[in-house]
Amino acid sequence: MIRRVFKVLTVILLAALLLKGCLVKDVPESDVKPSEDKNISSDWTYPTPKNVTINGVDYLQSQAPIGNFGGELITSTIGEGPKTFNPFNCKDNTSQVMASIMYDGLLTTDPIYGETIPKLAKSYSISPDGKTYTIKLRHGVKWSDGKPITANDVVFTWRDIIFAGFGDTSTRDSLVIDDKLPQVRKIDDYTVEFTTHKPYAPFIRLLSASIAPKHIFMPAVKKGKEYFDSFLSTNTPPKDFVTSGAFKLKEYVPAQRVVFERNPNYYEINKKDQKLPYLDKYIFLIVGDLNNEVLKFEAKELDVISLQGSKVARYKSLEPHSDFKLYNLGPTTSTTYLSMNLNNRKNKDGKFYVNPVKQKWFQDINFRHAVDYAIDRKNMVFNIANGIAAPLFTPESLNSIYLNKNIKPYDKDLEKSKELLKKSGFYTKKGVLYDKDGNRVEFDLYTNAGNTEREAIGVMVKQDLEDLGMKVNFKPIEFNSLVNKLVSTFDWDMVIMGLTGSPLEPNGGKNVWLSDGRLHMFNMRTPQEGKIGILSWEKELDDCFTKGALATKFEDRKKHYDRYQEIVNREKPFVYIYSPVVIVAIRDKFKNIYPSSLGGITHNIEEIYVGREK
Repeated sequence: MIRRVFKVLTVILLAALLLKGCLVKDVPESDVKPSEDKNISSDWTYPTPKNVTINGVDYLQSQAPIGNFGGELITSTIGEGPKTFNPFNCKDNTSQVMASIMYDGLLTTDPIYGETIPKLAKSYSISPDGKTYTIKLRHGVKWSDGKPITANDVVFTWRDIIFAGFGDTSTRDSLVIDDKLPQVRKIDDYTVEFTTHKPYAPFIRLLSASIAPKHIFMPAVKKGKEYFDSFLSTNTPPKDFVTSGAFKLKEYVPAQRVVFERNPNYYEINKKDQKLPYLDKYIFLIVGDLNNEVLKFEAKELDVISLQGSKVARYKSLEPHSDFKLYNLGPTTSTTYLSMNLNNRKNKDGKFYVNPVKQKWFQDINFRHAVDYAIDRKNMVFNIANGIAAPLFTPESLNSIYLNKNIKPYDKDLEKSKELLKKSGFYTKKGVLYDKDGNRVEFDLYTNAGNTEREAIGVMVKQDLEDLGMKVNFKPIEFNSLVNKLVSTFDWDMVIMGLTGSPLEPNGGKNVWLSDGRLHMFNMRTPQEGKIGILSWEKELDDCFTKGALATKFEDRKKHYDRYQEIVNREKPFVYIYSPVVIVAIRDKFKNIYPSSLGGITHNIEEIYVGREK
């Protein structure tokens, strides 16, 4: 049954990938068109590892060519670096990436076809009624300290950390059905059973959540949630980490680098039965911004880099005479957007979170649509992404199998914007826009400093909105400060941000779109408020995600997720900007490179090795 479902998903995903050549538009003939360039690799194949049992130990065996042991791969991360190494406390993408290197989940996603495949688990099965999931663990695999990984670790992770609400509760929140959580129980030392209240389509992918070593995490859990929030922080000595992933922490130097070293107890082997990974070290340099990242790659301090569209033509011209190769990974699975703060409630001190005058503007649907029509996406695609992108109009990425193709693109239309503003009583005097009460339209626009692409988008949004007579104070600020404004203090006007996502499962965005979601930033509520002040269309979104998760057939699910995209497009809580094509450069010396739209360039980091010079 599961295989049949995934065959349908695979066909749809492959169709989306084959269409990626249509995404590069309005690029002059002299510029590079990577999605049409036969010299940029687009190799959508990967020899998936298989299970083997040797002397009673259930290994995962790589089917990739056998490589050389030793060496290091150096990549980078933008901004200030990780905020934690605890996989259950991650609230930002950088921390999540670092933690996922060290802590594996029961299952993972096939990087090419999107099918759910075993990781720490040896196998899994789903009952005919779709409510019971039986997980068979690998016998004989160990944590990095040599202790066995068993069902006790799995049950503890799910029952005492995730279900108990420790750390970031996004995973737990995604699992609530009719106010009930799934149940988990140990069958034997290597078998675990999960039971959901109803058939719940997204559950299988949530089993990719990290598993914690009970003997390390239990003392922290016993000390309570406040203590747990600082457990395995960036101040924790590397020797204190006990992990299951291919690498474990060796060194962290704030604002400089994170160094991981190979885990000698990792459970994947090559075809000679030698333990992987091949690399001795996996290093992340912490770079302040995208420009600094480029400089470090060109100075050969980095081995891999994801290129902005404006850099692609130059790198393509350099490639034949360089030591790197370019790979086209297709459309990004992330979305970049502009959002307005719709919060019209008061804080505990009785003050409005947002200036009441601005509240009226942002809550006015005509105002939000006017902003949307004023944005020149094509100009941004051409000037910021150098044509290596396409305008975006929905919360689903362009390679999502749930993309609502009935939502049609449109161009900048200032006259339409002016017409909409006039409907709500706005007027212009000497080129300055005022509301019907005579207040000048002026607000702050934020983004995270150091992300030069978003900063460039911010500059162009400011120009576009000033064409309507608005005064826009553009303020790039440090990422942590920005996140604090969005989800804690709620004191912001407009923001340009991005969200990571999966083209295979919209339910991952549940914490953004549910009215009481932890990332429902455009109308964020405190935990105490819950669903107080919910808008009618927010109720519609709640309904879409509830029904979409409970539907088990792809066709039925897509109807609900099509509807949520229509609501977002109608109400404009987020105004989407554009979707870049992901172009990555990596040094030629690295072998076993299998580029993937879903997994990126280093999804199989344990199999990547440094080739010997001939």
